[in-house]
Amino acid sequence: MEELIPIFAIFCIFIGLPWIIFHYGTRNRAAQGLSREDEKMLADLWQLANRMERRLESLETILDTRAAGWREKP
Repeated sequence: MEELIPIFAIFCIFIGLPWIIFHYGTRNRAAQGLSREDEKMLADLWQLANRMERRLESLETILDTRAAGWREKP
């Protein structure tokens, strides 16, 4: 049994420790990026924001022609 302790220690140092470091290093790098679902949601939100911006610009144009001076009113 005592002969196995140095072999186990060497195994842990040269095999186990690097495996743990590489394993969690890879997981952290993968977690830093966006998932496909997140990318799709972000693209959808970007499209909705662009549509809302166009609508606001249209509304401001209409208000400029029909109610001049609306920007100065509190």
